[in-house]
Amino acid sequence: MNELAGLTATEMAALLRAREVSAVELTEACLRRIDETNPRVNAVVTLTAERALDQAARADEDLRRGHVRGPLHGIPVAHKDLADTAGVRTTYGSPAFANHVPTEDDPLVRRIREAGGIALGKTNTPEFGTGSHTVNEVFGATRNPYDLSKSAGGSSGGAAAALACRMVPLADGSDMGGSLRNPASFCNVAGLRPTPGRVPAKSATAAWFTLSVPGPMARTAADLALFMSAVAGFDPVSPFSIREDGSAFAAPLDLHLADMDLAGVRVAFSPDLGGLPVDPRTAAATARAAETLAGLGAKVEQVDLDLSDAEEAFRVYRSWYYALSFGDLPEVGPNVAWNVEQGRQVTGADLARAERLRTGLFHRMREFFGRYAFLVAPVSQVPPFPVEQPYVTEVAGVEMPDYLAWMRSCYWISVLHAPAMSVPCGFTPEGLPVGLQIVGRPWADMDVLRLGHAFEQATGLWRTEPVLG
Repeated sequence: MNELAGLTATEMAALLRAREVSAVELTEACLRRIDETNPRVNAVVTLTAERALDQAARADEDLRRGHVRGPLHGIPVAHKDLADTAGVRTTYGSPAFANHVPTEDDPLVRRIREAGGIALGKTNTPEFGTGSHTVNEVFGATRNPYDLSKSAGGSSGGAAAALACRMVPLADGSDMGGSLRNPASFCNVAGLRPTPGRVPAKSATAAWFTLSVPGPMARTAADLALFMSAVAGFDPVSPFSIREDGSAFAAPLDLHLADMDLAGVRVAFSPDLGGLPVDPRTAAATARAAETLAGLGAKVEQVDLDLSDAEEAFRVYRSWYYALSFGDLPEVGPNVAWNVEQGRQVTGADLARAERLRTGLFHRMREFFGRYAFLVAPVSQVPPFPVEQPYVTEVAGVEMPDYLAWMRSCYWISVLHAPAMSVPCGFTPEGLPVGLQIVGRPWADMDVLRLGHAFEQATGLWRTEPVLG
């Protein structure tokens, strides 16, 4: 059973199509793995075992009749507890919604279901996804599978820990300031922040907000591509939804690599994104990753970047969004409350300046990506930190002014309207995972996955599983 649960999603899909394994067998294997490991890491907070087995049995019957619903047919998946799931408790990590059961699926959940995915349950998240440490008053903290005394990151920390433990091969997440990339880095898995609009999202209050995007998490770039083939594509619920469907993500990444040929591809390496403090252990791992890319034939050049305008732009828009989306809720936790209060102080002049800064940065980076195909940098400025610690207060001897500041290496990238991936790139001397951030040109999501695939095939680091005592 554990061997089945440890398969990648692409391996599962191939075995299902060949009738060498059933969807019920895969689902039972993942449920057994959840039973074995989840009590120690607290990744899956609402389990829908009976419902999942019913879905799997129907998937097997469809296969017997020669009907394949989509690219995820029969593959177990977990949903982040921010994504509405019809008939299944969705708490958003908030005590105010501890017993909330939506009546409609989130568009991402609907697409996964329509593509044949088997939903096993919900993964843990901080309240409303606020913060890069997964802890809340409803379910408590999610622990890092590689060291149970450490954080799994956030806000998709439950998803990342579940993937690392081989509870599921695929999980959805979301990312505003690093919520897909940071936990992927902390848990030695892969996460893709797509170009905004690539995976459409529905919002009743901030439909034009592009800093927050839904996206996939998995253990490999190929699995991320498989996931994207099911969930990418136009949806009129989003006013900036990209009209290309997900078919471009369906071809094997190796075939695309042959077309891309890394020889001579210009890759910019920024070890600190323009002067950010970076833990020496993280810096060492990402430097080795840059050397690996050079060994694959890429022309890697260390660059000096100035992304500092992203700081004000991100904070202004994030604060405005929180006041808009959560300002009317009567009771929220301290992180959400702090963001709401910051948002209430935002003026029209603040928004105008933030828009000018972001526009200028977009055009400077547009010219930058005319010279380089990719930017690679650290995902997080630190390795996983103690699970009891609310957030990182100091990085490489530099004090952080608030709970957001330690994640600048992620949220500065969020402002660029570009796809960004976290791929496993090494471990600290203590055995804690470190991820490499691969940033591509806007709308070049598939190219980011291609480079991530080439890197992981060269290193094999993603195969290093946690040892859970």
